[in-house]
Amino acid sequence: MARPTADKAQDILMSDFQTLVADTEKLLAHTASLAGEQADELREQIRESLVRARETLKLTEETLRARGKEAVIVTEDYVQNNPWQSVGIAAGVGFLLGLLATRR
Repeated sequence: MARPTADKAQDILMSDFQTLVADTEKLLAHTASLAGEQADELREQIRESLVRARETLKLTEETLRARGKEAVIVTEDYVQNNPWQSVGIAAGVGFLLGLLATRR
């Protein structure tokens, strides 16, 4: 349910960061030749890109936190409803990790 929102937020974040990088590269390339108003305009574009990237990053963080809370709730419900299966699964995972650890 939250997956499409997280994917969309991640795509937006990547796009904003790509724009930020492009604007920064443009600023660096034109620093020597730009003066006054042109430099101010370019700096404002970069600032706006940073603001958008921060907002998207915040949205992504909120989405990931919500998904993490959902996962904890679902896991807790499963363990409470199926305690013996949970113990069996944990024992199996522990056994497999022990096997992998001893092979190295």
